[in-house]
Amino acid sequence: MTGDEFRVLALGLSDAIELPHFDRTSFRIRNKIFATLAQDQGLACLMLKPEDQDVFVAMGKDAVYPVPNKWGEKGATYMDLKSADPGLVVDALQAAYAGKKG
Repeated sequence: MTGDEFRVLALGLSDAIELPHFDRTSFRIRNKIFATLAQDQGLACLMLKPEDQDVFVAMGKDAVYPVPNKWGEKGATYMDLKSADPGLVVDALQAAYAGKKG
């Protein structure tokens, strides 16, 4: 999956908007970030619930892994868009969105 494809998916979620976030692009619902994109690296970061993170990391092999810091302990999860299964990316993106839509 490309960064552009990820962007289309994220913005296809109801009421999702795109805003800058430091050196990345963020995708938000009600001003809450549910995902970021480092376009040049082909890397997405999804804000998952920790229990969802465990499932997606187990399913994603080396393409999906927790952010290696305190954010990762709270569910922040990297996805290598080039090697992650596209269906898994879609499912994880929807889970992150649902978690922030609340």
